[in-house]
Amino acid sequence: MELHMQSHHYVRRQPDWTAAAVSGLAAGALLLVLELFWSSMVSGVNPWIATRMIAGILMGQDVLQSATFTVGTVAAALVIHFVLGAVLGMILAAIIAPFTLDSSLGMAMLAGAVFGMVVYFFNFYVMTLAFHWFVEVRGWHTFIGHLIFGMAAAACYWKLESKDVSH
Repeated sequence: MELHMQSHHYVRRQPDWTAAAVSGLAAGALLLVLELFWSSMVSGVNPWIATRMIAGILMGQDVLQSATFTVGTVAAALVIHFVLGAVLGMILAAIIAPFTLDSSLGMAMLAGAVFGMVVYFFNFYVMTLAFHWFVEVRGWHTFIGHLIFGMAAAACYWKLESKDVSH
């Protein structure tokens, strides 16, 4: 009897870019809902503060001076958040596809969890050199949110990808 184990070595295989972008958008939407829930329901802080922090990436740190709702600030934050979600979904797929980490849902979600951890540490320990205002939201809630983002993106990609994409 032969034992066949799934090998996760590099193979020349292109990701399904559409599925990857949609997966990143969906996972980004989930993360946004989790962030808003956490800030308003659990932490009891103004949910527009996180929105302004994200908008500050594009609009500059002056946008952090007010905690009130403005359509322009929210629009900028949403554009940044979802563009980053789609890009991160495509980066994750570029890792998953060539190493056949989509061989099972569990393997894809494990890869997504590791990816979410890397994104968290990059965002909150490297990118804070340029966007220092994100230092104050480092913590377990943000870390867990990024784990969930990575796992959700990977699970969506696993479900949505075209299994016949090979080149």
